[in-house]
Amino acid sequence: MASTRITNLQSKPPVLPPVLPLQSSTAAQGAVQMRIKSAQSSTERLSQSKSMVLQESDLPQKPVELKEHLNVAKISESGKKQRKNWALMWTVLTSDQLLLYKDKQDTSQKPGGKTDVVQLCGAVIEWTKEKSSRKNVFQITTNTGSEYLVQTDSYSTANKWCDAIRKTIDSSTKDEQSFRLRRSNSTEILPRHSSLPSYGSASPNTKRQNPVHRRSINMFGSSKLKHSTSDSADKNGVKNRLKKFITRRPSMKTLQEKGLIKDRVFGCHLLSLCEREGTTVPKFVRVCLDAVDKRGLDVDGIYRVSGNLATIQKLRFIVDQEEDLDLDHSQWEDIHVVTGALKMFFRELPEPLFPFRFFQQFVEAVKIKETKNKVQAVKKLIQQLPKPNQETMRLLFSHLHRVLAYSKKNLMSTQGIGIVFGPTLMWPELDAGNMAVNMVYQNQIVEFILIETREIFNIDGK
Repeated sequence: MASTRITNLQSKPPVLPPVLPLQSSTAAQGAVQMRIKSAQSSTERLSQSKSMVLQESDLPQKPVELKEHLNVAKISESGKKQRKNWALMWTVLTSDQLLLYKDKQDTSQKPGGKTDVVQLCGAVIEWTKEKSSRKNVFQITTNTGSEYLVQTDSYSTANKWCDAIRKTIDSSTKDEQSFRLRRSNSTEILPRHSSLPSYGSASPNTKRQNPVHRRSINMFGSSKLKHSTSDSADKNGVKNRLKKFITRRPSMKTLQEKGLIKDRVFGCHLLSLCEREGTTVPKFVRVCLDAVDKRGLDVDGIYRVSGNLATIQKLRFIVDQEEDLDLDHSQWEDIHVVTGALKMFFRELPEPLFPFRFFQQFVEAVKIKETKNKVQAVKKLIQQLPKPNQETMRLLFSHLHRVLAYSKKNLMSTQGIGIVFGPTLMWPELDAGNMAVNMVYQNQIVEFILIETREIFNIDGK
């Protein structure tokens, strides 16, 4: 019996202990995972805070400078128009400015040596054919209203400069906006992450005690970041709407057709004015010359004596407003007012009566010593001029020839008329030369044409 009990006990399988070690191991793994997650979350917060700090790569990068001689003309200063005077300038393009020097050597001087500084941030650049008769001209308009014309004879050079300046304008404008936006965001967000390990201002115990508070701060910071991003998006939306408005605005021709903008007479291109009036000589020029022929040929100092400037400006305003003009009215009884307005008309032409491209050719022609060859050279040049220039020149010099016939009464000589009309009818496009020398040739050309009027314009003597 005893042997049977022993056998049964040996046949029973051994009893296994409870599975407690497995549960404890699972808890340990969970603890390790919690530590890993907490470490990852702190790393993410650190990376977020570092992303708010301006890096060197975020700062505006300076493009490569361009340096070259270019023809530059400043036609407006803070919205106020100026007379267009082309000058050869040593031009330097920097990261946000266009520096203009009279000479290449001026770049080594102090800042006062710079002739002009064009701020490119917020500027507008565009090709233009209306502001100058020269080719390859583009215009830069600054955010303060100043306007510059830049030109070079080489199209590739002009295109290179135009593209480089356009890129500089875009980059400087975007960089300034982005820099200000990021700078404001970084100053708002960085203090809220001052408890990160990189700042060393809080202990690990503090982070364990306030996890909910930490989460609320992070949510607050992210909402601020989203708010700043939405602000920049709104700004870009406004900018895009303004661009669309500017591109869709009516053209000058449309406004003129609707009568909102009237064409001017003073300051208008001679060819455009004659095409608009359907004539070869501007009507205002004919009216003024007829008035002088009627009552001014024998007036002392005709064309030399200046009239009242206020009355001249009043006459100009009436002509520009296309109002009926009657020079026989008593308010224009002073003939010097009429002659003063006529001279002002010629001085304010965008391109003079003797076009820019013919200036040097007329100078070379007047240098010819033999009179016959000189007459033929000048006559040939005049025949090459546009029709409105030819006909206006013919009418004007015929009139001045009649004025010269009354020289004993009006005391005007060929030299006196040359001094008055030389710089009025012709001037060089670039002021790079000697002004005194140019003035001498201007006077000589007008004097010579006045003396040889009948031969040059084939006018029969009476």
